[in-house]
Amino acid sequence: MRDLIFKTYFGRSIMQNLEEYFVRRIGNFVIRPATYKDISKVISINWETLPEHYDNSFFDELMRDSPETFLVAEDGNEVIGYIMCRLEYGFTMIKRFGLAKKGHIVSVAVIESYRKKGIGIALVEEVMKMMRVKGCSETYLEVRMTNEPAVKLYEKLGFIKSSKIEKYYRDGEAALLMSFHLTSGA
Repeated sequence: MRDLIFKTYFGRSIMQNLEEYFVRRIGNFVIRPATYKDISKVISINWETLPEHYDNSFFDELMRDSPETFLVAEDGNEVIGYIMCRLEYGFTMIKRFGLAKKGHIVSVAVIESYRKKGIGIALVEEVMKMMRVKGCSETYLEVRMTNEPAVKLYEKLGFIKSSKIEKYYRDGEAALLMSFHLTSGA
């Protein structure tokens, strides 16, 4: 009987601790690590909300290579948003010279009816926490010059405009390269 009580008490405690570490709640919404079961919904959200689309195998590749930085937002059991990233080594964007382990935010999307509820910010904040855990010192992303809501969101989080990349997107639009020093906060 003692073992059953111990397992029940500590089993719940451990699960609650894991959930608190890996799951973030925002009102009725949950941010959690993505699973392979989520990929088809993530692809659907990508097609529905963004002009840039990736081959389906790219989503699998990011899930396999960087599962800690592939997160989804849920309302009930419905995936309503995602963020997917890649961990890389390369020249630093923050310091003048040197190499760094970086988190590259590849894609972030939230279904339109769920926007302006803090979900996009929460996805970015949570993925930045995981990047820190994985030893990244900085993160960066590319965003369309005309995507003012996204640029403002990233600036609100402390990202800085690092440079402009002409004709970055397939349709010829330029991108802003934005970066953030992960050891400075957020």
